Amino acid sequence: MPRASQSIHGIWASRLTFILAATGSAVGLGNIWKFPYIAGENGGGAFVLVYLFCILLVGVPIMMAEVLLGRRGRQSPVNSMIELAREAGASKAWGLLGWIGVISGFLILSYYSVIAGWALEYVLRVGDGTFVGAKSEFAGTLFNELTGNPVRLAFWHTVFMCMTMFVVARGVNRGLEAAVRILMPALFVLLLILVGYAVSSGAFMEGFKFLFSMRAESLSANSLVVALGHAFFTLSLGMGAIMIYGAYMPKTSSIGATVCAVAFLDTLVALVAGLAIFPIVFANGLEAAAGPGLMFVTLPLAFGNMPLGRFFGVLFFVLVSFAAWSSSISLIEPAVAWMVERFGVSRVKVAIGLGFLTWLLGLGTVFSFNIWKSVQVFGLTFFDALDFLTANIMLPLGGVAIALFVGWKMREADVHGELSLESPRVYALWRFLVRFLSPAAVLFIFTLTLYRYFTQ
Repeated sequence: MPRASQSIHGIWASRLTFILAATGSAVGLGNIWKFPYIAGENGGGAFVLVYLFCILLVGVPIMMAEVLLGRRGRQSPVNSMIELAREAGASKAWGLLGWIGVISGFLILSYYSVIAGWALEYVLRVGDGTFVGAKSEFAGTLFNELTGNPVRLAFWHTVFMCMTMFVVARGVNRGLEAAVRILMPALFVLLLILVGYAVSSGAFMEGFKFLFSMRAESLSANSLVVALGHAFFTLSLGMGAIMIYGAYMPKTSSIGATVCAVAFLDTLVALVAGLAIFPIVFANGLEAAAGPGLMFVTLPLAFGNMPLGRFFGVLFFVLVSFAAWSSSISLIEPAVAWMVERFGVSRVKVAIGLGFLTWLLGLGTVFSFNIWKSVQVFGLTFFDALDFLTANIMLPLGGVAIALFVGWKMREADVHGELSLESPRVYALWRFLVRFLSPAAVLFIFTLTLYRYFTQ
């Protein structure tokens, strides 16, 4: 069958729009509540350098491969992989790679929406002055009360899912493109405003040194593992989002230059977020932390005890909400695109139906923090099980499969033509990485993670 010149769902208006969309997919809660902390705890600037090498040697090659698959296939991940496997004379089983992406995105969004709902709650909590003059015990108790309230969690989960599906239902150009053109510039502006506020906190240099001072003695073998793992996961690889966004990419855009721009912006946001967060933490004599403890206990407490903290606290949680929103629309897009292609129904109907199913599954995560908290399988709650399945099994397998298919199954002439890299040396280096080093690194992380889980 003749190859489609563009997706039936639409095409990004420009290379810049694709960069904004892919960056929006990559920039999420992990950039804000995880990366700055692990950088500071694992050697600061020394870790950042190691991480950048991991991005270049693992993240960028696989991301280029995933974008390549999307743009060549011009369909949903499932149909693209079926078509490309046929074109390469490979087994139909490679179509499972597309399904891994579609199902992963669906599962991740079901619990990601619940966590993002916490940020919406805290926009109001910080805005109404709840944390003004608060003590640490109060901040911790308030967060526990939120997660322990299934009705409250379900409400914000519902609000966030409606926000997500509203954008997706409007299509590539009127929905996804319009959203990222607003959300991403707004996210960057908010981040810079918060950095300016952090500079005035009186502890900016302390936060700067935490992130960037060269402490090579703090590097360890585990630091390399952490850097490798985060370099893969931060770019939204293996979940179909980058593949479907690649399907909407203009043919004239350079895949290599575009992917490097996305990787740069994703890393920049994570580092700048650290410069916005940790000076505020240290200025209040609080302990640096990672995860929900940083976002929903430490920082609200800091904002509640600083001049203008109420205003800037609201800006911060709006920033977090925007980051989550831009990521969430990419998570469900692969499934929506497949259903539109498979059944020929309107995008609006598909968005409503899939949105409801995702919301319904998300209730399992809502309840896992309260009324189902004691219900565990292999020591994991419903939320923990979904997180483990997607982050530690499905996404790594998807990433490895992407690298192996492009590196070993596709015709090299097709790969070379799609990438259009001007330098033969750069192409040869990329091909070596995507065939050998990148999949080996992801397999290493995959194996080590499973080993640690089953032997702990």
